[in-house]
Amino acid sequence: MLNENFVYLGSAITFLGGFSYLWDTLRGKVQPNRVSWLLWSLAPLIAFASQIQQHVGIQSLLTFTFGALPALVFIGSFVNKKSFWKIEKLDIICGMLSLLGLVLWYITQVGNVAIFFSILADGLASFPTLVKSFKEPDTENSHIFFANTISAVITLFTIKTWNFQTYGFPMYMIVMMGAIAVLIQFKLGKLLFRYTK
Repeated sequence: MLNENFVYLGSAITFLGGFSYLWDTLRGKVQPNRVSWLLWSLAPLIAFASQIQQHVGIQSLLTFTFGALPALVFIGSFVNKKSFWKIEKLDIICGMLSLLGLVLWYITQVGNVAIFFSILADGLASFPTLVKSFKEPDTENSHIFFANTISAVITLFTIKTWNFQTYGFPMYMIVMMGAIAVLIQFKLGKLLFRYTK
């Protein structure tokens, strides 16, 4: 088990990856899916509020970082018109289901249930970008997704008491962010399409 202070390192790694993506967004090099990035900011910030309520401690810093950076990317996507990604039916459906998850959190007001619905909402918000990363990896930047994965792994290694409120969100982030990062970095969708033609 790592010292809790390694969470600061994880948050710094996430910040650097997020800044790289934000910079590419402002320059028009990437085209963030606004539905994903808006909802990526909401779900972790709700999970963060719930973690604070349950006195999770320093591990909640990473959850906050996972929410604050997407908010900046979402805002940044309006600065450069080249950073626009067309919103499609799938984005709207996933966005509405994600918002439903957030509403369910609000109705329940129970800590672990809130974290569960935040993870569900975040996963639904991530799905359009997961699909986009498979189909159009050149419109993305894998740095933030790899950074988020590494940060989540570091956070897991700092946990002293293993319970859902401490490991739930970081474990989910490893799976989802890792999958998106691999799809972008290795252009697996393009490779698959090339071999199936």
